[in-house]
Parts: sequence; structure tokens; C-alpha cells
Amino acid sequence: MRLLRVEAGSRRLRMLRAVALAAAGLLALGLPFNSNPVVNGELTLVLIYAVAALGLNLLVGYCGQISLGHGAFFAVGAYTAAVLIAKAHLPYLLSVPAAGLVTFALGFAFGVPALRLRGLYLALVTLALSVATPPLVKHFEGLTGGVQGLPVPQPTVPGWLPLDLDQYLYLLVLAVAAVMFLLAANLTRGGLGRALVAIRDDERAATTMGVDRARVKTLVFASSAAYAGVAGALFALALGFVAPESFTPVLSFVFLAAIVIGGLGTVAGALLGALFIEFVPQYASSVNQALTGVLYGATLIAVMYLLPGGAAGLLGQLRRRLVEVVETPPPGGRPTGETVMEAGTVSSSQGGGLPAV
Repeated sequence: MRLLRVEAGSRRLRMLRAVALAAAGLLALGLPFNSNPVVNGELTLVLIYAVAALGLNLLVGYCGQISLGHGAFFAVGAYTAAVLIAKAHLPYLLSVPAAGLVTFALGFAFGVPALRLRGLYLALVTLALSVATPPLVKHFEGLTGGVQGLPVPQPTVPGWLPLDLDQYLYLLVLAVAAVMFLLAANLTRGGLGRALVAIRDDERAATTMGVDRARVKTLVFASSAAYAGVAGALFALALGFVAPESFTPVLSFVFLAAIVIGGLGTVAGALLGALFIEFVPQYASSVNQALTGVLYGATLIAVMYLLPGGAAGLLGQLRRRLVEVVETPPPGGRPTGETVMEAGTVSSSQGGGLPAV
């Protein structure tokens, strides 16, 4: 009886999850047709930041490696797409996977020596990468445009689509983001995801259980960099311009704040954190332009104190409460014949008792 109730509850939970995802998808598809171009541009940036934060969450939230160089991979992806489109005249749809491949290779090359580092040492090394990226971009002026930046031709709306440019860019970024989120969800729920969590919790125990620590860490580092590269390419397409000032080391801290606020070790937390880092500074500046940083920091501290598990943790609690409401207990308390674990004995509701092991 208990197994049947558990299976029924699991089916209801999957149904509720499917309904929620379908409703969220319909809402996301309908947003650009009920908003002005400014709001559509902001929502496009939210999706771009969500993809970048999702890649960082794979590394920090699931694997337990602290990285402060995610902004560097974001910049490499943006400039890769910009150079390929503006100078090599590559179609913009091909520039996005090209940027992902370049940053994947760069992340793999950087992840191999990073295997010997952990904790603050890895954070400092990745921070150095983030600090060194803007000067390197300025140095190669002939390729990147230097301090003047590099204009990027934006995509043109196909003639058979009755859409404005802001709507088309939003839907294009939404399609790419949906694919990236689906890949991350499948990755974290499979064997690789369990290996990541095992390494995060106890590396020695994971190695004892047969997890190839070096391979998994390197692969996750490269995949995290690829997510940042794809997001950077979308950033270049959405803005139509890239410059070194857009990729300062502060960007890496912003991504880290996004995954902490959204929820470490969750896929949905990347989107929730992206909403925070995009809209909270704007509302803070509308309250008081001189105290924007203070209000933003105070909001960040308040969220960390009130929601230690992030916004995704709060949604998880609400979901469990909803399931408890849906799963009403049977009349009369426990069903007949259900075994009850008690201190000292294992008893049955039908009588009799056995010593507890």
C-alpha cells in the first residue's frame, strides 16, 4: 500500500512539474508580444546571463570548484562571435556553436593544470585570468578593435516572420537557452551529475568508488567555459557591439552572485539569479541614483540572510508544501499493516514486535 501511494505521489509530482514547465514555456513565448522593445532587450539579457550562470553553477554548485574567471570565457565567446561575423563574414547562427567550441577547448586547456588547485588557490588563478583578459583584448587592436570596440552586424529578421528585431532576438536567444538548460538538466540527472556531487562532497570517497576525478573535473571545467562562450556570443549578437569595458573582473563576481542568489546546485537557480542581477540594480538606481551600489549590496545581503538556499530553495520548499497538501493522509492515520520504525523495536500495527537492528 505504501509503495502504491509513493508511486501515485511521484506521478502527481511529475504531472505538476510538466504543467508548470508548460505554463512557463507559454509565458516565455508570449512575453515579447506584450512588451516594449526596451523590456524585450532586458529579458534577452536575462536569458544570456542565465546561460552563463548555468555554466558556472555546473562548476561551483555541482562540482564544488570556485571559479572567478567566468567573465573571461564570456568575453572570449563574445569576441570570437564578433570577429567571425564582422571579419570572417560567418553566418551568425554558426558563430554561436563556434564560440562554444573555442571556449570549450580553452577551458579544457586551463582545466588540466587547475586539477592541482582547489579552494581559494583555484579562485585566485581564475581571477587572474579574468583580470588579464581586458588588457589582452586591447593589445590585439587589429583583431578586436582595441579600446574602440568592435561593431557586430546584428541578425536580420527573415522576411517570412512578422516580427520586430527585438522580438526576433529574444526568441532566438530563448531557443538557444532552452537547449542549454535541457542539456544541463540531463547532465546533472545522469551518471556524470552523480559523479559531480560525489566529488563535491568527498573527493577521496568518490575516487574510492571508482570516479575518475581528473576526467570529470576537466570535462566540467571545459563544459562550464563552453556555456559562458555561448552566452558571450549571444551577448555580441544582442548588443551589436563588443568592447573591453563590458568584460571587467566585476562580471565574474556578478555571475557568482547570480548562482548563489538563485541557488547553488540547481538548474533553475541560474535563471532566478539572472533576473536578480539584471533588474535589482535598475530598481535600485530608480530609487536613488547615488546609492545604487548601497541598495544593491543591502538587497544582496538581505537575500543571503533570509534565503540561505537561494530562490530555488524557496521554490523547492513551496513545492513540497504543495505536494503535502495534495497528498492528503489516509483516514485513521497509518494504513493497516504498515510497518513502523520506533526506538528499540520494529512493530506492526497488527500487533507483535521484533527487536530493532
